[in-house]
Amino acid sequence: MSGIRYDWQQAEIQAIYNTPLLELIYRAASIHRQYHDSTKIQVCKLISIKTGGCPEDCSYCAQSSRYQTKVKPQAFLDKTTVINIAQKAKETGVSRVCMGAAWREVRDNSQFETVLEMVKEVTDMGLEVCCTLGMLTTDQAKRLAAAGLYAYNHNLDTSQEYYSTIITTRTYSDRLHTIENVRQTNVTVCSGGILGLGESVDDRIGMLHTLANLHPHPESVPINILSQVPGTPLENQPDVPIWDIVRMIATARILMPAADVRLSAGRARLSHVEQALCFMAGANSIFSSDDNKMLTVTTPCPDYDADREMLNLLGLEMRPSSQRQQKVASPAVVG
Repeated sequence: MSGIRYDWQQAEIQAIYNTPLLELIYRAASIHRQYHDSTKIQVCKLISIKTGGCPEDCSYCAQSSRYQTKVKPQAFLDKTTVINIAQKAKETGVSRVCMGAAWREVRDNSQFETVLEMVKEVTDMGLEVCCTLGMLTTDQAKRLAAAGLYAYNHNLDTSQEYYSTIITTRTYSDRLHTIENVRQTNVTVCSGGILGLGESVDDRIGMLHTLANLHPHPESVPINILSQVPGTPLENQPDVPIWDIVRMIATARILMPAADVRLSAGRARLSHVEQALCFMAGANSIFSSDDNKMLTVTTPCPDYDADREMLNLLGLEMRPSSQRQQKVASPAVVG
């Protein structure tokens, strides 16, 4: 059985990433089965509770106030609307709901108080609740934990070396500091990155190196594929080849065997066969929707019915919500 390591060297990660593809998939699939039930996929729903108007300059983002995109600023969603969306998601088999707000950082105001109420009420439904609200302090993380928050998402996006090419309004250290603040609580960490930003393979390896040497590893590692948004600096980036996506998922699975590896944004352009390869390589979570968008209209997402049909076709089941988070998952041998 493979052990969990926190001392990976970049040369080791590069060697794994460059393993002949079918051998890499086989190795990742074997490790995946040591730590997870390979017949189960967690289906998640992402709710944008505050859309658009973000002051940051993330080059990929449709919600930045600096770019002219189809996404227009919208008012903070009321609690009843969020609860209704979450309830509908639960009825379709979704076991994790993520609430995202286009903020640079959390502020101690009435909207944050409402977020805390949303977290408590959706948690009381028996769902895992994740939030992605930007940077936050240790005290704010503790308040989210007290409300029952299951996970906090704060992606690294790319390597430390490439980061300033994509974002200038906060630093890589700011990202890591927020993760450290979350680690002062029992809230689990969700942190990954985006493929297709113009990064090199070395940048992808560098991001995985940072994540895989965090102790503990993030319990959740989303692998996003860039959705090229007209009006943003990255609107003309080429599509990421499926082989690169599979390599990234497989490498993440090998480095962080107990983590959930989430096939996240950009999945809508992948065929069922391509998604099956991703699941074989170690992805065990997807985002689904009731409105064919993942967060905004610029990021298409399959709907609940389409995803149920795909999972049935592949002989996969929806994974139920966990009873309570653990810092590191225990291996589960599955035949």
